[in-house]
Amino acid sequence: MLINAELLLQYQRCKRRPYLDTHGDFRDKDAVNDLLVKLQQDRITYQANILANWRVVQPQYHRGNLPAAMGATLELMEQGVECIHQGVLIGKYADKYTLVSRPDLLVKQPGVSRFGDWVYEPIGVELGKRPKQEYQVVVAFHAQILAAVQQAAVDTGWLILRGKEGSYPVDLGKWVPQMGKIIQEYIQTLESEEAPEVFISRQKCTLCPWYSTCYAIAQSQKHLSLLPGVTPVRYAQLQGLDITTLESLAATHPTELENLPGFDSRVAPKLILQAKAVYENRPLILLGDDGEDNEDDMVDMSLNKRNGINHHDSPIELYFDIEAQPDLNLDYLLGVLVMDRQNHTEKFYSLLAETPADEKVIWQQFLDLVNQYPDAPIYHFCVYEVDTVKRLAKQYRTPYSDISPILNRFVDVYEKLTQTVALPVESYALKTIARWLGFEWRDKEASGAKCIYWYDQWLKTGDRTLLETIQRYNEDDCRATRSVKDWLVEFLQNMEKYPSPY
Repeated sequence: MLINAELLLQYQRCKRRPYLDTHGDFRDKDAVNDLLVKLQQDRITYQANILANWRVVQPQYHRGNLPAAMGATLELMEQGVECIHQGVLIGKYADKYTLVSRPDLLVKQPGVSRFGDWVYEPIGVELGKRPKQEYQVVVAFHAQILAAVQQAAVDTGWLILRGKEGSYPVDLGKWVPQMGKIIQEYIQTLESEEAPEVFISRQKCTLCPWYSTCYAIAQSQKHLSLLPGVTPVRYAQLQGLDITTLESLAATHPTELENLPGFDSRVAPKLILQAKAVYENRPLILLGDDGEDNEDDMVDMSLNKRNGINHHDSPIELYFDIEAQPDLNLDYLLGVLVMDRQNHTEKFYSLLAETPADEKVIWQQFLDLVNQYPDAPIYHFCVYEVDTVKRLAKQYRTPYSDISPILNRFVDVYEKLTQTVALPVESYALKTIARWLGFEWRDKEASGAKCIYWYDQWLKTGDRTLLETIQRYNEDDCRATRSVKDWLVEFLQNMEKYPSPY
């Protein structure tokens, strides 16, 4: 059996993934995700940009011929080549397993090895901005095999990331033993007769080709990982108490959880109420910090004009949503839906930067537009819009005196919602909540991740249909924000229909 760095990387992200890659039916895999393709292309491009700063030599061998690949790599190491790209090193684990290392770079350093008065150190090049554990374990994997091959210890490994620091040293004394434990666990998992338990972690799972398969299983089991707020750490604590179903969690008293790792006096009651909302399939009023019903506080909030959540405060309302290209640090679409409730009219403004250079233009257009309605609240979903306005103001040197009145009008619908009510949903993402309310996007497959890919393709191909799809999606996001906000207003005004469970 072959074990390589990619398998260890995937195993750290999900213990189930390598098992399915080895034993699963490939006909059950999802189609290739467009965003994943883009990320793979971005990594290749990033590595090429990094390698441009090095004088690298690449071993020549036929793809798939591992012995020949290692032979070509050893030949370069014996020659004392300064920097080797895509070398191949092979080691053994417990006689039965073959370890295959393909470090991004092998860099020559002073020392003593079987080759002479030099040793090599491994360098990993990753798209991430932080030296995550999974990256450091991979470097430790390369270092362990390299040490055996060159018959000399490897003192340091390195990561080249996209963060401000650029290069990070890897503490091999810490991570080599940890890597060894992970390999042992990995082998035990692959040799097991059953796949590891499913656990849906949305950030990590959505790009996985087995996502649909695992998600279907989780849904059939009503798995607790589908409940907002259940992290792997919290799930392990719940399992220890034999709380493994929605019904059992909903019936739990908060004091049973408050002192456990991952919980506290705020998390425990909120998570239990979330379970009850899903189990009973109805929205429930959240409890206050004192553990008492929050109804009076919520009514006061709904009638408070400074809160801005009640549409009776202003005849004009603005709904704001942004599409961004993170790799370019670019916010290329500022969408604003202008609602005139008094005159029963609405208009959507799609402020689009067709090229990165146009970002400054749409920023000024946005300022001009929102300043036409100086008393209108600006509704958005999550904090990204606020952070972006601050970033653009700083980047384009907009005076704070011009930005402050705009920021004071921002109302985060997500924040108001999650402080008020527990919904019978799997996630508090805009799409999930709006669809629970019956709202649908015109393009069923559209998503924020897809828009990143589509805008990248627009810049490459000039296909305007891609821009049109992005603009429709952005407009639908604004309208979805409106639907959630309107529901919340009604909920706050009619809470007697939604009695508290306590």
